[in-house]
Amino acid sequence: MGEEKDKALEDAIRKSAGGPKSAQVDGQRVEQHPLSDLVQADRYLASKRAARGRYGGLRFTRMSHSGAQ
Repeated sequence: MGEEKDKALEDAIRKSAGGPKSAQVDGQRVEQHPLSDLVQADRYLASKRAARGRYGGLRFTRMSHSGAQ
């Protein structure tokens, strides 16, 4: 179910970026969410997806010193 919401948000961002901010037809006016709010929501969901992973959003790397052996 979470992936469906992510997909819906991505679609909303694409539609909002491609369409007009507001429209008025026969006395009815429609406005969309600001694009900055949609981008912030997308970043939030991406961070939630990363935190849900195996290492909780952290990346572990093994480092070794190349000097003394």
